[in-house]
Amino acid sequence: MKYVLVTGGVVSGLGKGVTASSIGLLLKECGLRVTSIKIDPYLNMDAGTMSPFEHGEVFVLDDGGEVDLDLGNYERFLDIKLTRDNNITTGKIYQSVIDKERKGDYLGKTVQVVPHITDAIQEWIERVAMIPVDGKEGPADVCVIELGGTIGDIESMPFIEALGQFSYRVGPGNFCLIHVSLVPVLNVVGEQKTKPTQHSVKLLRGLGLTPNLLACRSTKALEENVKAKLSQFCHVAAENIVTLYDVPNIWHVPLLLRDQKAHEAILKGLNLLGVARKPDLDEWTSRTRVCDMLHDPVGVKPPVKIAMVGKYTGLSDAYLSVLKALLHASVACRRKLIVEWIAAADLEDATAKEAPDVYKAAWNLLKSADGVLVPGGFGDRGVQGKILAAKYARENKVPFLGICLGMQIAVIEFARSVLGLRNANSTEFDTKTSNPCVIFMPEGSKTHMGGTMRLGSRRTYFKVTDCNSAKLYGNARFVDERHRHRYEVNPDMVSQLESAGLSFVGRDESGQRMEIIELPNHPYFIGVQFHPEFKSRPGKPSAVFLGLIAAACGQLDTVLKYSHASKVLANGLSNGKPKGKVHQNGNGIKLSNGSLNGVYSNGNGVHNSVQ
Repeated sequence: MKYVLVTGGVVSGLGKGVTASSIGLLLKECGLRVTSIKIDPYLNMDAGTMSPFEHGEVFVLDDGGEVDLDLGNYERFLDIKLTRDNNITTGKIYQSVIDKERKGDYLGKTVQVVPHITDAIQEWIERVAMIPVDGKEGPADVCVIELGGTIGDIESMPFIEALGQFSYRVGPGNFCLIHVSLVPVLNVVGEQKTKPTQHSVKLLRGLGLTPNLLACRSTKALEENVKAKLSQFCHVAAENIVTLYDVPNIWHVPLLLRDQKAHEAILKGLNLLGVARKPDLDEWTSRTRVCDMLHDPVGVKPPVKIAMVGKYTGLSDAYLSVLKALLHASVACRRKLIVEWIAAADLEDATAKEAPDVYKAAWNLLKSADGVLVPGGFGDRGVQGKILAAKYARENKVPFLGICLGMQIAVIEFARSVLGLRNANSTEFDTKTSNPCVIFMPEGSKTHMGGTMRLGSRRTYFKVTDCNSAKLYGNARFVDERHRHRYEVNPDMVSQLESAGLSFVGRDESGQRMEIIELPNHPYFIGVQFHPEFKSRPGKPSAVFLGLIAAACGQLDTVLKYSHASKVLANGLSNGKPKGKVHQNGNGIKLSNGSLNGVYSNGNGVHNSVQ
């Protein structure tokens, strides 16, 4: 097993996750099998109980692991399925050591950070690196490890020590360290400054790790004299110093690395030059060009505007996978994506009284959108606004997609408006409601928050075949999607809702858990209890996201006719017909043009970019 470690210096938020994902993709396209590990030095056992404002979205894996959003980047770039153990936290490591100590596994020895914690870290890495994640038998060839945080953080010191020991133990030729650092440009002098990176590398070396490559974040490519200076003071060969400068979207990052021959430096450091082939990034390059073309103001089709009605609109990382899924679908449909951020509470009557201008602006954005998306969330803040958004989309035949809570509020709205049950609600928001449309699921826990939800991949069976969602999934009998929720539609009210016209087209194997809803007399009105965004990939968009974008730009009939189910048009649609072959179904890097990751956004004059 070969190991590539990605660390970060100077400041956080440099794009280590995107860099690690891009390195993995580059090595994969060289013919190697790749797996990934993310180390998060916080004490939490996992990301499940952290607020999206605190740490961005919680990414959910097939096995139910609630992990850091960077693992989503790994899965999207490498098209792999990771496990919960691919995300290491300080909490997990200390818990495992303490459990061993309580069982007497250390035979009475004094348990210390060195060697017991550091040994546990190394053992965890070696064990998880051997788990196949690409659907093939046997372990991968290379494991890409990302160390979260910034070099010098107190909380990451045990991991630094463990990785220093690990690099020595596996030996040269099996370990390659890539340090991502910042080379700022001071506006006053316009000069690229190397001192922050020099100090970061000095600190890294002092902790026992020596970088093989430097990946320097800057607004533009490094000048040759700057590279020479970094090489001299950081003891890294000039050809092993690459620039990750601002690009139109993050899909360019693997291409940047390839063009600067980063793969050759990595392969040389791992003694794999004779094994690997030249990287084949033709399909990735084509998709990247399509994304760039859609943002060229000259000669492009009208953009597709999607209103994102949510609770955490102040931090777009809270909906990172949703944004990625929208982008994947918009590229397949050959349309520029504009996300209109709408704080759900701004649509409510209370806002109309307190801040009428904000209320008016929110409703104008909603009414100007080509489609409406209500993502998942927890808590009752903004729920009434989401219900109003679903009502608007239903009554005005605007394409609508509700995810998790978004599906639940669509059911509540239907019960209130169509069935006339004015007090219909979820027991999450009103425990005493006389018409509980959404109820607490019996297998969860109301008192313990961590790991108590219905989590991970679950199977949904289509009970109705002649519907949009079944067709988008290729008329499959069932689909496997990832879940993260505690509440769900009350099965006792299903017959009453269906008799009024709401169709529950997808259910679990028992028939008691409602998974997919549709309105048959609506152009596109779908709600799903699962989170389809977690399995969307570049070139393989999520079926229901593809349906939303296609419906919003008038291409749904074409998609339903030509791209059944999990067959998605990797090369997009042209003039209403499929173009090219058909394929089976991050912390972003800041862009120079004011957008992020190829997605543009507006919204009440506050939220300016998608990250």
